[in-house]
Amino acid sequence: MRQLITRLDDDLHARLKARAQAEGRSVNALVVEALERVTGAPVDARAAVRQRAREAGLVVTPPVPARPEPRDRVIASTRGAGTSVGEALAAERDAS
Repeated sequence: MRQLITRLDDDLHARLKARAQAEGRSVNALVVEALERVTGAPVDARAAVRQRAREAGLVVTPPVPARPEPRDRVIASTRGAGTSVGEALAAERDAS
């Protein structure tokens, strides 16, 4: 990846900074997107949204269980844990 050093008018930099902050993005991300548009490079809208979410700290990757529990075992482990939905609805119907 390359770096680009450029001189900007103070007012232009202030506007870039304000817009980036309003959009929850970095100035760098905003400038890169603008340069991609100017050069005709395709901008992937989904990738842009994911990048903004990443920059804002909104991307959460849930941990994947090492080995999922077998369905039978999960059902067996909840047996007797409480009233089933069907029983609760039947009791409510009987009461009314």
